[in-house]
Amino acid sequence: MSSDWRCISLKDAVEFIVDNRGRTAPIVEKGIALIATNCVNNKYLYPQKLNLRYVGQQIYDTWFRAHPKPGDIILTNKGSQNGAVCLVPNPVDFCIAQDMVALRADAKKLYPLYLFAALRSDLVQQRIRALNVDAVIPHLKKTDFDKLLIPLPGSEIQRWVGDCYFQLSSRIELLRETNATLEAIAQALFKSWFVDFDPVRAKAEGRQPEGMDATSTALFPDSFEESELGLVPKGWACGALSDLANLNPESWTAKTRPETVAYVDLANAKENVIAEIADYRFDDAPSRARRVLRDGDTIIGTVRPGNRSFAFIANAAKNFTGSTGFAVLRPKSSESMEFVYLAATSDANIEYLTHIADGGAYPAIRPEVVAGLATTIPPTQILLAFHQIAKPLFASLAGNHEQAQTLTQLRDTLLSRLISGQLRLPEAERVVEAVLA
Repeated sequence: MSSDWRCISLKDAVEFIVDNRGRTAPIVEKGIALIATNCVNNKYLYPQKLNLRYVGQQIYDTWFRAHPKPGDIILTNKGSQNGAVCLVPNPVDFCIAQDMVALRADAKKLYPLYLFAALRSDLVQQRIRALNVDAVIPHLKKTDFDKLLIPLPGSEIQRWVGDCYFQLSSRIELLRETNATLEAIAQALFKSWFVDFDPVRAKAEGRQPEGMDATSTALFPDSFEESELGLVPKGWACGALSDLANLNPESWTAKTRPETVAYVDLANAKENVIAEIADYRFDDAPSRARRVLRDGDTIIGTVRPGNRSFAFIANAAKNFTGSTGFAVLRPKSSESMEFVYLAATSDANIEYLTHIADGGAYPAIRPEVVAGLATTIPPTQILLAFHQIAKPLFASLAGNHEQAQTLTQLRDTLLSRLISGQLRLPEAERVVEAVLA
């Protein structure tokens, strides 16, 4: 039991701390990535490259006191992400400065991967929060590292916990990477057909469209015509996403409200990954938990659209609920669902929404702006042909995401119960073997 384990302070558990805090590094337009606290969270194994800034090679070589090495543990210690932890990958293609440190575990005292897992456990995260010195801007002082106690089981348990946590996290990362590849394939096909109009250009030049069968080729015209959107394939309409999807079609009311909701907010939807779903009794749920989400819906965050808080909804529970901060697009026909998602979330449209968002510190757009995004509207038969290709890709995306969620829940539950002493190692081994069999 964890109550029988001795503890080690974080200060004693590490042999070196990379600490570049206290100064602001000179920034350049391109160079070596300088990650910030927004890049570090407890849902990903390694830092995420989000809203990056950069430093030049000379600054990298001379300005910093030290740099992280592969296997170090990054710990944020200020701000809303205070206490977030991730590993440093190999190779290291970034540097760190404000509001975080990199910890180099002392392998003579504990297993480094165990320290990583333990820092992410509910127990240690609670201890980090208890040491915060500012209720408004959470802040864990480096001088308090000697007060942050880490449960220290025997070496066998340390190795099993550390290796299991890392292996499950690696499988989750691989599923996410696979999904990123699948989505890139879908986006590339969408761009080829509906933005660059490659099949039409090929036919206009007397060529067979690359990678397209004769049946699909026959659906496309061989010429263009002028339109309000510029040159578009002959016979195609011009319109808006609202021609293909209904905006915010369903919200919970006093009559339809469920007993509980499975709720997703903007912070947990990023680039078609819903990282966390929170379960609430309806009466206890946030007041923004009102948008009803169904399979095939596209959700796009209307606050800070540059944060790319969007997702395609699949395998939705009956009580799946989104924040009113989302614009929900529900396709009017099943053959247009992938088209609507890929059009709405294209880089060009997200950049446009980011550019027009207003509100200063809280830039936002109206949901109607999302529904009003301009688009070409191909004939139904072309939409259907695209749907038949995209549907299995999106099904694989949904299946991989569901598997990643299962592994995440297993990983986090096992870690919590092992660290708290509610689960013995042999029991944990049997659970993992059963799930991974």
